[in-house]
Amino acid sequence: MRQDPLQVLQAASRSVPTARRPRLLIAGATGALGNEVLRRLAGSSVYAQTQVLAREPITEGMRNVQTLLVAGEDPAQWPPAQADVGVVLFDPPRMFYQRERALWTPAPEQLPALARWLRAGGVRTLAVVLPHAPGRLPEALKRGLANLDEQAVASLGFERLLIVRSAQKLAAAPAGHPLKRLAHWMLAVFKYMVPSAEQPVRAVKVAELLSAALRRAPPGIHVAAPELVWQASQGQLEDVVRRWLG
Repeated sequence: MRQDPLQVLQAASRSVPTARRPRLLIAGATGALGNEVLRRLAGSSVYAQTQVLAREPITEGMRNVQTLLVAGEDPAQWPPAQADVGVVLFDPPRMFYQRERALWTPAPEQLPALARWLRAGGVRTLAVVLPHAPGRLPEALKRGLANLDEQAVASLGFERLLIVRSAQKLAAAPAGHPLKRLAHWMLAVFKYMVPSAEQPVRAVKVAELLSAALRRAPPGIHVAAPELVWQASQGQLEDVVRRWLG
């Protein structure tokens, strides 16, 4: 049966439905790492909207970035948010940045409560970048859930849970008694004994790894050990992520 040319043109002109882009929410968009993660994820075309948790109203200069004001330190008392992807970072704010002082930054012990709040708001994918102190975590736990808090987060039913363990820089020498400064200096000698694969990685490289992992990760729990984060920073990022996520 011959089709009417007008019907063919009308069918061709109809817009093809596209998948809805996910909404992103970032807790802890502070410090060098938070700034890089916000810039990379919010600046991409992957997310329809990006929200950052804040204590005070601020004006964001980036397109499609909004602040979500939260009061207090207990996420259980906050009104529910609406997001599909959540990112949690623990990089402390740089106090000479006015914007970062107004943002809300979680403490590690707040992770379970924050994860429950995100899950209640519809978050299906959660990515957490945890600072790792070289030598503090047993080898067997670097690639798995390290404590009861992480196990509690894993039990909340996220479709995808990404945990990235990024080596942190050593703290600056504390001011105070000269003997304390001397002890800190003597202990600092051991930093040269830390394997290169556990040395801190530049924030921009961690942000690149996180962005690639969010694009590729299949359902399930995925933990990136500090060695993997370091390998990804040396080049061939996509290959490292592909091997990690299978």
